[in-house]
Amino acid sequence: MSRAQQPSRRTVLAVAVAAAVAGAASPATAADNTAAEPDDTAARPVDNHAWTTYGDWRGGTADGTRAVAGSRPGVVISAPAGTTEYTDPHTGTTATWEYATWTSPVHPLAVPSTEVIASWNAHTPAGTWIQIELQGTYSDGTATPWYVMGRWAAGDGDIKRTSVDDQTDGKSTIWTDTFAIDTPSTGLRLASYRLRLTLYRKPGAKNTPTVWRLGAMGSDVPDRFTVPATAPGVARELIVPRYSQEIHKGQYPEYDNGGEAWCSPTSSQMIIEYWGGRLTEEQLSWVDPSYADPQVCHAARYTYDYQYEGCGNWPFNAAYAATFKDLQGVVTRLGSLTDLETLIAAGIPAITSQSFLKEELTGAGYGTPGHLMTVIGFTAEGDVIANDPASPSDEAVRRVYKRREWENIWLRTKRYNASGKVVSGTGGVCYLYFPACPTPRQRKALAAVGVR
Repeated sequence: MSRAQQPSRRTVLAVAVAAAVAGAASPATAADNTAAEPDDTAARPVDNHAWTTYGDWRGGTADGTRAVAGSRPGVVISAPAGTTEYTDPHTGTTATWEYATWTSPVHPLAVPSTEVIASWNAHTPAGTWIQIELQGTYSDGTATPWYVMGRWAAGDGDIKRTSVDDQTDGKSTIWTDTFAIDTPSTGLRLASYRLRLTLYRKPGAKNTPTVWRLGAMGSDVPDRFTVPATAPGVARELIVPRYSQEIHKGQYPEYDNGGEAWCSPTSSQMIIEYWGGRLTEEQLSWVDPSYADPQVCHAARYTYDYQYEGCGNWPFNAAYAATFKDLQGVVTRLGSLTDLETLIAAGIPAITSQSFLKEELTGAGYGTPGHLMTVIGFTAEGDVIANDPASPSDEAVRRVYKRREWENIWLRTKRYNASGKVVSGTGGVCYLYFPACPTPRQRKALAAVGVR
C-alpha cells in the first residue's frame, strides 16, 4: 500500500484509546491545556538500550561475523555464512548476496513495552547492505516472530532501503518503523527482545558493512491528552543552521512529493551540519545546480523509505546522520522539557515529532498531523526556541513557541483532530544526534535522559 492508503503508523495508539475516552471528554475540554493530568508514573516509561562496545559485539552470537576493536568498535563480515537471493520489491531485480549474521543477547525490558523502535548506525560501502530484525517475548510468555525492522543501505544503487509492511502475529504489528502491541488495554506487553543483524555483500567481494551501534527504544507511555507543566530551567540557545523545507516545493517529487513533506530530512541536515557534517561537491553533483540548499535534497533522497514512500522513517534518519564522520544517532522518547533543557545545556540539540491543530501552537500558522522540528534552545522565560522547517524561507526558520503549548503537543499520546476524532500523539519522540566520542558533559546529559 502507498503511504496515503495505509493506516498511519501512529494510529495504532489512537485505536487503542478511542474506546476508553469516547464519551468521557468532549473536544472542547480535551483541547484545554491549562490543567495538566497528574503524573502517575514516577519512573521514566522508556528503556533505551544499545550494543556499541567491543565487549558488546563479542557478547552476541556470530555466524560469519566478527567484532572489530578500535575507537569505534563494530561488527563486520568475517567468513560468510552462505549465499541467498533477494528480490528487491521496488525494482524487481533479483541478485545473489553473501551474508553473515550477528544476534544480540536477550535484553529484558526495564519497561515492559507497548512500542519498540530500533536504531542502528552503520557504514555500507557500495555493494553492501544490512537487515535489522527484532524477536521478543510477551508478558504472557509467548514469543513474537522475527520481525524485519528495516532493510537499509546508505546509498540507493544496490537495493532500495525499505521498511516491510504486513507483519503481524495477531498480538503485535510492525507499523513502518515501530513494533506496536495491537491492544494495549489488555495489559499485554513486550517483556524482552533480541535483535538480529544480517550483513550482505556481493559474492566474492572483500568489502563489508560495519555496524557500530545497534539498539532499540521500548516504551509504555501512559495515555494522556495533557502532561504536567514543568518549570523553566537554564536559558541557552545553540547556533544551528537554518533550512526551510518550503523552498523545495516541487523539487524531486519522486521523494515524497518534494520539499513540502521534507520536515524530517531538513531537520536532520540542520543538526548534522551543527556538528560539522558536510557534503562534498561530488556528493551533491546530482542535484540541480539552480536549487538552493542542495544538501536538503540530498538528505531527502538518502532518508527515503521506498515502502513508506516518505522521508520520515525515524531510524532511517538516525542512520543517515551516522553516515557522517564521527556522528551517531538514536531514536528515543523524552519525558519532559526538563530533559530537553538538560541536553541543550550540554550543547546537544534535538529533533522532535509533534502533531497539533493550528490554534494549539501560537505563531506556527499551520496545523499538522505530524511534523518534525529542531529544538535549539530556551528563552529566559522558558519558551522553546525551535528551527521550524515549515517556514517560508531559511531566514524565517527560527521560531519561539510558548512553553506550555509546545510541551503538551509534543508529549501527549492522544488528541482530538479538527473533526473531533481521537487520534494519536507521538509521546515525546525525538532523534538525538551526537558525537561518536561525547565529552564528559555530553555523556552525562545523555545518560540523564536514558541514552548511552
